[in-house]
Amino acid sequence: MGASILKPFVSLYGLILTGGLVAACSSTATARPAPDPAHVEFARELAVNDGLVEADVLAMLAKAKVQPAILEAIARPAEAKPWKDYRPIFLTRKRIDDGITFYRANRELIERAGAEFGVAPEIVVAIIGVETSYGQIVGKWRVLDALVTLGFHYPPRAKFFRGELRQLFLLGNGHLAYPLDELVGSYAGAMGWGQFIPTSIANWARDYDGDGRIDLWNSVPDIVGSVANYFAAHGWETGAPVATRTTPTAEARPLEPKGLEPAYPLQQLGEWGYAPADAVDDATRTATLLVLEGAEGAEHWITFRNFYVITRYNRSPLYAMAVWQLSQEIAKGIAGPVP
Repeated sequence: MGASILKPFVSLYGLILTGGLVAACSSTATARPAPDPAHVEFARELAVNDGLVEADVLAMLAKAKVQPAILEAIARPAEAKPWKDYRPIFLTRKRIDDGITFYRANRELIERAGAEFGVAPEIVVAIIGVETSYGQIVGKWRVLDALVTLGFHYPPRAKFFRGELRQLFLLGNGHLAYPLDELVGSYAGAMGWGQFIPTSIANWARDYDGDGRIDLWNSVPDIVGSVANYFAAHGWETGAPVATRTTPTAEARPLEPKGLEPAYPLQQLGEWGYAPADAVDDATRTATLLVLEGAEGAEHWITFRNFYVITRYNRSPLYAMAVWQLSQEIAKGIAGPVP
């Protein structure tokens, strides 16, 4: 009799224990993990220095996913290739023809922006062509994922990418057309057809269609105006040369320029054995020498201030040369008959 009386109580006690355990497990399963201490420090810095709400920053960072593939991609950039392998990537018949088509479809806009900002229209088009094939390949990564991955898990350039992440949060205050966690771009966090990183958007992107927001994904006026403004801000010289081939003489003085910034008067280069293949209006104009590993051997180029300006968009001389040569092919196509 005692056992029969106790049995319901034992069962009830077991149920209470089991229920409590289930509740505890459920609570543990749904509890959010503690935020990364590095994220907390970053969020506090933005709160103290920029007036953002720490909890909001942490909530956005919690949405980010670290992407190992991004770390792999940044370790093998295309600019590590020699010119003979790099050039064929960008100087394809399709990219040239698509550039001509894009220019013709948006001629009024492109030439208006070129005139307003004092930048060669074909350079603006070539930048968009090299960066994203005229908007066809804008990147597949969430920008938030890219910048968190590189800002917190890529020590060689963590400071730089964390700065870009900070700027992304500052842009999120109504400056962009889309929410921060929906922005898509390159593995390095570059966005839109012109592949602007957050600081470039903050400093040089333009609302060129006047709708009150910057849309570098779907507004061709904003895209074109932003690229043109970038070049104007970095010192593009209207009508000035960019680059020209040179064939060194047998007695040419060996030169090993330390950078891409023009350092020698053109006349001096000529006296040293590096005469320009194309006529240049001013022999006192400064230039420098660039040697590339071409498909048929060494290519010697004289490059000017405008070439250096292209490298402010991407510091690789291979990139700048690809943009320059693509722009020339597009300009030839625009000057020719419409098919």
